Amino acid sequence: MDKTSETSQSTSLFQTDFSIQEFSDRRGKVFDIIGKEALAILQSGRPPGYLESFRQSNELYYFCGVEIPNSYLLLDGRSRKTILYLPGHDPQRERNEGACLNSDDAELARKLTGVDEVKNLAALKRDLASATSIYASHQNTVQSALPDPFRRSTREAHFIDRIKALCPNAQVRDLSPIISSLRVVKSPAEIRIMRRAGELTALAITEAIRCTSPGVMEYQLAAVADYIFLVNGARGGAYPAIIGGGVNAWYGHYNRNDCELRDGDLVLIDYAPDYKYYTSDIGRMCPVNGKYAAWQRELYGFMVEYHKVLLKLIRPGVMASQIMDEAASKMKPVVEKTKFSKPCYEKAARQTLEFRGHMSHSVGMAVHDGGNYPAKPLVPGTVFAVDPQMWVPEEKLYIRVEDTLVVTQDGIENFTQTAPLELDDVEATMKEGSLADVGARHASP
Repeated sequence: MDKTSETSQSTSLFQTDFSIQEFSDRRGKVFDIIGKEALAILQSGRPPGYLESFRQSNELYYFCGVEIPNSYLLLDGRSRKTILYLPGHDPQRERNEGACLNSDDAELARKLTGVDEVKNLAALKRDLASATSIYASHQNTVQSALPDPFRRSTREAHFIDRIKALCPNAQVRDLSPIISSLRVVKSPAEIRIMRRAGELTALAITEAIRCTSPGVMEYQLAAVADYIFLVNGARGGAYPAIIGGGVNAWYGHYNRNDCELRDGDLVLIDYAPDYKYYTSDIGRMCPVNGKYAAWQRELYGFMVEYHKVLLKLIRPGVMASQIMDEAASKMKPVVEKTKFSKPCYEKAARQTLEFRGHMSHSVGMAVHDGGNYPAKPLVPGTVFAVDPQMWVPEEKLYIRVEDTLVVTQDGIENFTQTAPLELDDVEATMKEGSLADVGARHASP
């Protein structure tokens, strides 16, 4: 095989977004935390079913970039060595799906990933046997509020049970908080990917806004966004699309998306791509008929102004709580000067300034990424969603606007800023030609 062919094969087998050194640095931070006597074990994502695509678990991908099902990564704190366990060569699978890394290609896999050793999956049981302290991810081990007696436990819970059975004398600890803490601050390589994810998010939401009109189905706006994601290299959506028309917006994570948009309603659009294992977050509300009614301008306009104030105040070295206090102080005169059309609207605006969840969650490999970033002063590289929210329970109204940003040395970079925010800009966007003319094209079966 010539050098060109070898390089082409290697890039098709393994990611090219992160360097070996970056993965090594991430693993080194885990070694520093778990100490010299413990092991950390990460498992791959759920094996795909027949003719299904595989997506690696965020946790395993974050530490080695391997996208192979039934793979495991062992971080041995006793030797500070990393061992990657892969299935053996499967000629039938390779014939059907193409080449993939396997334990028979140990030297190539080691070269691509930078791990110390590559072994066949069968060796994992033996290598775990002597462990006295093991860290494994407990994420998603919490049972549903509505447990199903016929359903097996989560993959994570089952994995931990297997570890305990294989290593009865070992103490099994939760790796999830460690991983979450490491993922709060993004590297330059991660920020480059998230910048593109934010661009695709804004592009998709803008196109969905253009396609909004009475008679369109909620799922059709999601389909428009999916097209933008896929044609630009994303896997699709990173989470179920939230397209809530009218009262459906009241449910902040509504995702049935099976209702027709009605003249006179607002529609909440919140959707972002799964782009190279990273995502974004956004929220825009547009008038279904293309023109904000007076009450819609009153409420959504207030939230947009509050959102803009928050964005201007975010900078490194301060706590999220301080920023919200400063924003509330700046917005109180606005509330006092505004002649709200209803007492319940004024009440909702005042309560908005008291709510403490407007800088709500980290964003990264998951839309609600782990890590408690508000617990410390903000540092450059921290990525999170700013999503001020208002509730008017008397009329079952929920108003939200949202962007994803990264803290920089002197302020922020807004990854999703190209989606129209100002109300006049939204109305102007709705008059533009759309990618898909879906307005009257929904036909009942």
